[in-house]
Amino acid sequence: MARIELNKSGVKSLLKSKEMMEICKSEAFKIKNKCGDGYGYDTYVGQNRVNASVYTASQDAMKDNSENNTLIKNMRW
Repeated sequence: MARIELNKSGVKSLLKSKEMMEICKSEAFKIKNKCGDGYGYDTYVGQNRVNASVYTASQDAMKDNSENNTLIKNMRW
């Protein structure tokens, strides 16, 4: 069995890279669009990695998500 040793600084820079930001932004945008009007998305570089979030941006979206679990249902692959 081969032993693999990760380059920790390389992995860290990959997780915070612009390329990873674009991947996360793209996926968050797809989920937001599947949810419909009233939802938003955001991406940012956190302490350890790029993060993306999709959220309710209106009262109607909050109600829709509360009644239908819209965000959870649209995050499934």
